[in-house]
Amino acid sequence: MSDPMIQGFLLGIIATCSLMAGIFFLKFWKRTRDFLFLAFAIAFIIEALSRASVLFLEKPNEGSPWIYLVRLLASLLILIAILKKNYGAAR
Repeated sequence: MSDPMIQGFLLGIIATCSLMAGIFFLKFWKRTRDFLFLAFAIAFIIEALSRASVLFLEKPNEGSPWIYLVRLLASLLILIAILKKNYGAAR
């Protein structure tokens, strides 16, 4: 995909969808106070900010390690929340 207009449009859609998912999970966290929902909300909001920040880079490069580091941190947050949910509480 070489057209920067289409790339920007698609990145905007992904950022908006990620932000909406984050707000959706934030609503569930507010109702239940479950850490899993909060972790999902934070991860999706981080994803949205990451995707939106690529739009403002002078030379957006999807191969940059910083972009993947942010995505890795968001994924690790979800993984930690899942592990805490399953193994954190004493049974």
